[in-house]
Amino acid sequence: MSESANPADELAEQYATVRKETERLCRPLAVDDYGIQPMPDASPPKWHLAHTTWFFETFLLKPFHDGYTPFDDAFEFLFNSYYNGVGEQYPRPRRGLLSRPTVEKVFDYRAHVDAAMQDLLAREDEMLGSRTVLGINHEQQHQELIVTDIKYNLGTNPLRPAYDSELDGRPGEARPASFLSIPGGLVEIGARGGEGFTFDNETPRHKVWLGEFALADRPVTCGEYLAFMDDGGYRNPSLWLSEGWTAARQRGWNAPLYWYEQDGEWFEYRLNGSGPVDGNAPVCHVSFFEADAFARWAGARLPTEAEWETAASSHEVAGNFSDSGRLHPASSLDDGLAQVFGDVWEWTASAYGPYPGFKPLPGTLGEYNGKFMANQIVLRGGSCATPPGHVRASYRNFFYAPDRWQFSGIRLAKDAK
Repeated sequence: MSESANPADELAEQYATVRKETERLCRPLAVDDYGIQPMPDASPPKWHLAHTTWFFETFLLKPFHDGYTPFDDAFEFLFNSYYNGVGEQYPRPRRGLLSRPTVEKVFDYRAHVDAAMQDLLAREDEMLGSRTVLGINHEQQHQELIVTDIKYNLGTNPLRPAYDSELDGRPGEARPASFLSIPGGLVEIGARGGEGFTFDNETPRHKVWLGEFALADRPVTCGEYLAFMDDGGYRNPSLWLSEGWTAARQRGWNAPLYWYEQDGEWFEYRLNGSGPVDGNAPVCHVSFFEADAFARWAGARLPTEAEWETAASSHEVAGNFSDSGRLHPASSLDDGLAQVFGDVWEWTASAYGPYPGFKPLPGTLGEYNGKFMANQIVLRGGSCATPPGHVRASYRNFFYAPDRWQFSGIRLAKDAK
C-alpha cells in the first residue's frame, strides 16, 4: 500500500475485485447448472452466490449500516449456512430444491448488497475493516468450493460436459521423487501476529517438538498412484485403516474420484473435459483413507501438520493457483521442496483440533471454525482451485476422512533413519 493510498478506498477495491471474481467463475455456466446439487456436500452455484452475499449483509450491513434495507427478509433463513447464533437454516441437503429465488434475483441481491457495502466502506473503521477482510476471505473459500462443486456436478453427469474447454490442459513432466531431510527440535507453528490476515484456527503460535524427519520433495503423481492400483492397493486390507477399508468397500472405490477405465486405459474428468490420466501430474481427489493406504504401500507415512508447516514456512507462497488458467494440478521440474503451495491440498496425519490456548472469535463469528474441531483431518498448502494470495504456511484446511471431491492429494513423509 502506498503512503498516499486511502485504506478505505483500497479495501473497497479489494472487496469489489473479489466479488467480481466469484461471478467470473460462474460465467461459463448455463442457467440450468446454477441449481444442481448431486450430493449434500456439493452446494449449487446459486447458493454460493447468495450465501457469500448473506455473509456481508448479516455481519456488516444489518448491524452497522443504519440506512440499510434488507433485500428479502426470507434470505436470512434460506442462505444461512450453519450460524445458529443467527437463527435457523434451510437444510443443507435440500439446497438443490430451491428453484426460487431465480438466478437473476440472486444476482440482483448481490448488486443490492454490493452497493450498500461500498457506502459502508467509505467509513474508515478498524472493526468494520477486519470484518470485511474476514468476509473477503470467506468469499475466496467459497470461490474454491464453487469450482469443486461445479466439477462434481458436471463430472458425475454421464455426459461429462466440460466446464470450460479453453482451460490449459497441456501435459507436463515430473522429475523422480526424493526425500529431503528436515532437522527436528523445538519449533514454532501457527500464524505470526502482525503479518496480515489469518483465521482464528491458525492461532495461537506455539512450540512443538519434532524429531528429525524426511519429506518428499514433490506430491505423489498419478503414475505412482496407478502403480499402487496395479499392485492391488484397493484389494489389500492390510494397507488400510479399518474405517477406510469399510468406506472403500461400501462406496466401491477402485480409483480416485473422476477416474474411469475404458478399453483397458484409465481416463479422468477434468474441468476442460475428459482425457487419459496424465501420469506426471499430481494425483488428486483422493480421500485421507486412500492417501494413508498409499503411504503405507510406499513404505512411508503422511506428514503431521507441524512437520508440513515447518518444512514449508521458508518457501515463497507461489504455485499453480486458480489464476493459472488450468484448474487442474500440473507437474513440475522445480528443484528442492516443490509444489508445497497450489496444485493439491495435501493430507496430513493430524486431526483438526484447537491449538493450545485457542480462542475463537467473539460472538456468532466464533462459529466460523471452532465448532468443527472434531472428527476431521487437516490438509495444507492450497490447490489449483485456491485463489492466489489466500493461503500461507500456517493455513489449516480440514475435511472428513472419506471426502474426495476437493482437490486433495498426497505428499509422503518418513521417520529419520
